[in-house]
Amino acid sequence: MATNLDTTNPAYITWQYQELNFGLLGGLKIEGLERMRVTLKVEHKQQAVRHNLDLYNNDSLDKLVRRCAERFALGTSYISSAFATLINLLEAYRLEQLKQLTKEKEQVKQLTEPEKKEAEAFLKQPDLLQRTNELIGQSGVVGEENNRILMYLVFTSRKREEPLHVISLGSSGTGKTHLQSGVGELIPPEDVIQITSLSENALYYFGKQELSHKLILIEDLDGAGEVLYPLRELQSKKVITKTVVYKNQTGEAQTVHLRVEGPICVGGCTTKESVYEDNSNRSFLLHLDESSEQDEKIMHYQRLKSAGKVDFKEQARVSSSFRMCNGY
Repeated sequence: MATNLDTTNPAYITWQYQELNFGLLGGLKIEGLERMRVTLKVEHKQQAVRHNLDLYNNDSLDKLVRRCAERFALGTSYISSAFATLINLLEAYRLEQLKQLTKEKEQVKQLTEPEKKEAEAFLKQPDLLQRTNELIGQSGVVGEENNRILMYLVFTSRKREEPLHVISLGSSGTGKTHLQSGVGELIPPEDVIQITSLSENALYYFGKQELSHKLILIEDLDGAGEVLYPLRELQSKKVITKTVVYKNQTGEAQTVHLRVEGPICVGGCTTKESVYEDNSNRSFLLHLDESSEQDEKIMHYQRLKSAGKVDFKEQARVSSSFRMCNGY
C-alpha cells in the first residue's frame, strides 16, 4: 500500500510503496517545473539502487525501471506503477511548495494609520538630513558620518526608476561590511537581497519581477567577478535575458527564454583600491575612514558594549522606525 510523502526532512524526502522504499537524496528542487531532476535511492529487502535522473525523461526512467526490476526480481509493470505514483506525489508537493513560497513573497508589511502619521511627522521635520544621520548613529552604525548618510540615501533610491549604486572601498578589517549591513538593516527586509556568494548564471533564475526595485547587497565584490556582467546590465539596461536549452520528457532539446527585470539598487564591498571601470562608473565610491579618530569611536563603542551600557532595545526601535519610514 502506498503512503504519503514524508517531507519531515526536505533534504531527504522518503516514500513507501508496498515493498519498495524510495528516498530523494538532496530533496526536490522547487524551481524549474519543466524538469524533475532528483537523486533517488530505491530499496527492496536489503538491496538498493541509487541513480540520478530527470523523472520527466522517459528514456532515463525506463532504464531505471528495468534496472530495479532486474536487481529486485520484480515485474517492470509493478515498478513502473510505483514510479508513476511517486511522480504524481512529487508534482503535487512541488506545486504546494511554490504556492507557499508565493504567499511568503506577497506578505509585505502594511503600515497602520498611527505608523503612517508617525512616519509623516518625521519626514516633515526641519533639518531632516541631519536628524536622519544622527538616528543612523543611534541605530548602531558607529562613525562614518558622511559615508553612512550617503549610503542610506543611495539605498532609498531603489524605489526610483533610476536608482543609484554604491561601492565601499577599504582595506581588510576597516568595517566595510559592518557599514553596509548596518545601513541595510534600516531598509525593509522584503526590499533587500543579501548575497555572500553568487554563481555566474544565478541572476537569470530569479522571477521576472523578483528583483524589481530591490536593494542587492554583495558582501564581497572581489569574489563575484563572474556575475558582474549581468549585474551591470541590470544596472544600465534594467533587464537581463538568457536563452537556455533543456530536454523535455521525450528527450528532445527545447529552448527557454529567461527574462529578469529591474531596476535595482546595488551596494557592494571590496578591498581593491581600483575598481573595474565598468563597475565604478555606475556607482558612488565610498572610501572608508581609516583614521585614528574612527578607530577611537569604534573602541569607545566596544567599551560601552562590554560594560552593558549600549541600549540595544533603543537601537532596535530606531531601526524599526527607519524601516517604517522607508517603506512608506
